[in-house]
Amino acid sequence: MTSTTTYESAVAAAFAASLPTAAPLVARASQVSGDTGDAVIVQFVGEASAQLAVQLFAPELLVDGLGDAPLADRLRDAFEASTGALGSGALGDAVVGDASALFADANAQLFDLQDETDRTIGRLAVIVTRTPAAASHTSRRLHRIAGVEMELTVEIGRTRMAVRDVLDLEPGRIVELDRSAGAPADIKLNGRIIAHGEVVVVDQDYAVRITRILENVEA
Repeated sequence: MTSTTTYESAVAAAFAASLPTAAPLVARASQVSGDTGDAVIVQFVGEASAQLAVQLFAPELLVDGLGDAPLADRLRDAFEASTGALGSGALGDAVVGDASALFADANAQLFDLQDETDRTIGRLAVIVTRTPAAASHTSRRLHRIAGVEMELTVEIGRTRMAVRDVLDLEPGRIVELDRSAGAPADIKLNGRIIAHGEVVVVDQDYAVRITRILENVEA
């Protein structure tokens, strides 16, 4: 699967994994529509082209021992690692500037950078403006970040509840979801739908059988 969503999710996962923090971070699809204010911005041009912008809400969590260095320099290694998913190319100089337009761009995919307590310590915007042309070389392009873990989840449905109803929840209570029995489950990579499948049981454990891969998924 080589959809744009996959490339951007791979970039975000590699960036989160490469940040020098004491506890590992993960990149999850953000529910925020856009951010304002300064961010560290960088462009990548090569087999693919992309723009990245990151806001760190707590730069003091970086444990690289370079507290006196500019933030753009401290994030350089993470930017280089993350764009490894896009193949060979040149990473431009990272600069600090107003990234409001980039975060609000309709083509941007936003990711929350979260720690093990689900606290958001930063937000990353990724826009892949051109994907690598030869899909047959995907494995080679992704080889440099092949060991980066990405969060895969399966969602069978959802609902909205008033606060008073949530407070009334108790064991035995049934909560109806917005999906009928037998409908396919959503398979999400870093919070974005990439496929559909059906839930099955394998050796007493739940599993999911892929029934459809979604290409060029909308953000």
